[in-house]
Amino acid sequence: MVTRVGGSHSTDGETRRRVSGLLLERGHATAAELARALGITATAIRRHLDVMESEGQVETRVVKTSRRGRPAKHYQLTSAARESFGHTYDDLAMEALRWIRRVEGEGAIGAFAAEQVARLEARCTAALEAADADDPMARAQALADALSGEGYAATASVIATGGQLCQHHCPVAGVAAEFPQLCEAETRVISKLLGVHVQRLATIANGDGVCTTHVPGHRGGRDAATGPGGGGRREGPKPLPAPRRTNADRPD
Repeated sequence: MVTRVGGSHSTDGETRRRVSGLLLERGHATAAELARALGITATAIRRHLDVMESEGQVETRVVKTSRRGRPAKHYQLTSAARESFGHTYDDLAMEALRWIRRVEGEGAIGAFAAEQVARLEARCTAALEAADADDPMARAQALADALSGEGYAATASVIATGGQLCQHHCPVAGVAAEFPQLCEAETRVISKLLGVHVQRLATIANGDGVCTTHVPGHRGGRDAATGPGGGGRREGPKPLPAPRRTNADRPD
């Protein structure tokens, strides 16, 4: 069967691959949102989603909204569907880490995770050299680009409280589900690369659609002080660029 998409013809298989790509990028979406993105009717997209759900490629979740009425029905990729985007050697890695934990203990798992993400840090550091050291959001965008090159399909965006770094794919999600030390070590590296204390809000390994990390809108702590010993005049926070600027964003 052939479906018309954006003025051209596309096979059902191609359309469903595009649906999978959108769900990978966005984490989850409604049928209406997917239909608009692909330029096809809501009826057509629901037919594709029904087939994908029956084949175990997508699953539904109910998302409450601030609007009145029934909660929105969102679609997201299943764990099995995510596997098709490039998980490799998960079984071998799991067995190796279980052996390390059994022989050397949990501390050895943490040390292994730290060493692994240290290599990721080294590869990403060069990508951040041109980014403004005092602009966490600029550095987050540069880091997102670098992480995308590593297979994480990452994006960065500005929100009211600062910024968000989203990783729409995790090459080690299956392993990290049992060994969260990998996520914890990665979060520490993200914080180090951006120069601010970040907070991990969600992870694919924990069953969320996207790995989401909150990036504060300014540097604090050691960067806020000037003068010997951290004394001297303290500067107010430096806000991220945002659509609207309020009085609270302006330094004293």
